[in-house]
Amino acid sequence: MVHSMTAFARVEKAGIQGTLSWELRSVNSRYLEPHLRLPESFRDLEGAVREALRQELSRGKLECTLRFTEESTGKPLQVDRERAAQLVAAAETVAGLIKNPAALNPLEVLAWPGVLVADAADPQALNAEALALFHQGLKELKAGREREGTELARLINERLTSIEGDVVILRELVPQMLATQRQKVLDRFTDMKADLDPQRLEQEMVMLAQKSDVAEELDRLSTHIIEVRRVLKSGGAAGRRLDFLMQELNREANTLGSKAFDPRSTTAAVNLKVLIEQMREQVQNIE
Repeated sequence: MVHSMTAFARVEKAGIQGTLSWELRSVNSRYLEPHLRLPESFRDLEGAVREALRQELSRGKLECTLRFTEESTGKPLQVDRERAAQLVAAAETVAGLIKNPAALNPLEVLAWPGVLVADAADPQALNAEALALFHQGLKELKAGREREGTELARLINERLTSIEGDVVILRELVPQMLATQRQKVLDRFTDMKADLDPQRLEQEMVMLAQKSDVAEELDRLSTHIIEVRRVLKSGGAAGRRLDFLMQELNREANTLGSKAFDPRSTTAAVNLKVLIEQMREQVQNIE
């Protein structure tokens, strides 16, 4: 089963120390491009997160964002004595420059940022929780990529079926188109009232048939279709292989168009190119 490179996952977990949440966004890219946004206190997780992505994914541009909202309700408050002492010393220095300064209010000292603190969270326990939550989010992201990959494979198979139908019709039409072209040549000579050299005419017909022979292109189209179906079924990191096959299918469609000598074959060649381009656009999203 093939996987898309486009998906989104969000996981959240509330605990005693606070609420952790991960957002994982994935879009198509030629390579694996992880971009991590972590709070400073969780920077130690970066290596483990990147390694997990390398193990589980092969392509895609990923944005992985971690957020942590610390829970302070019910936690005992503590005074940062060193910071409070620094603040009091600074206030006394300024008071010495003022005539009749007001007394320093302890509540104002406590309100100063960094003086009053809650119990610090356990960083190791938080990192372990965040990493476990990341693996859960990555699992959900992969499931989303798999679901979309299944849908992409269905759309591509539908277009392969249409191409197969066009190939069958072309095989049946080629003898008719050659016969029509032969008759047109005969009618042209007749209108010109020219003497026909049967041998020369036969040579011209052979050259026309060779120039207009598309059996080889139709065979290669059928072969490529079989290979695309096999790659879709085998799954894995199939995007680059499928992209190459789209190029080969397009090459054969171009050759068919250049050899077209009948409006029906021209129409078929254009239709093939449209279907192949639609598949190519879908393939760009496959891992």
